[in-house]
Amino acid sequence: MRSPLLRLAAVGVAALALSGCVSLLPKSKPADLYRFGQPLAAEAVAAPAGTVGVLRANALFQRESSGDRLLTISQGKAAYIAETRWVAPAAVLWDAAVLAAFDSDPGHVRIISRGEPASAAYILRLDVRNFETQYDRGPKAAPVVVVRVRGALTSGTSGGVVSERIFEKRVRAADNRVSAIVPAYDKAVADVLAEVVAWTGENAKAS
Repeated sequence: MRSPLLRLAAVGVAALALSGCVSLLPKSKPADLYRFGQPLAAEAVAAPAGTVGVLRANALFQRESSGDRLLTISQGKAAYIAETRWVAPAAVLWDAAVLAAFDSDPGHVRIISRGEPASAAYILRLDVRNFETQYDRGPKAAPVVVVRVRGALTSGTSGGVVSERIFEKRVRAADNRVSAIVPAYDKAVADVLAEVVAWTGENAKAS
């Protein structure tokens, strides 16, 4: 039978070996952080006469890309770009970009957030169906960034559908590098939102 002293010594050696193993584990490289979407305007654009309030409804965002990782699709396989993150979840950055796009537009539409004490003549819902990097020309070629959004504008009084539309932009990255892919996201988001703002303004009529 082993003595208590020998048992303690064995435990001490095991603990030392374990601590040595833990200290030798490789350290992960810090992720590079990026963002998309135009920054909020320093000064709000003055609202014109006949401003129409539009409430932004809760909407869906592609689940696989709604977090802070950049989703890629290659030959039907999904993966995330290593050591790369958005500074915040993509769904959060998207919401900020939507508000910034409407705030900087001189048109008559004013976006109303939930809980804000203001009446809304219309309700706008923007479901982000695709927000991803597609390697459609092979894993080494420059990919294309795809942003696809379904927009629905309904009446704030009757609830009837005023207009529905699919917005899609495909922007080819200049190279197969993250530093070239991120600007493609920025352009795709800006182009989609420019069309969303114009479409909303065309269909949200003042009473």
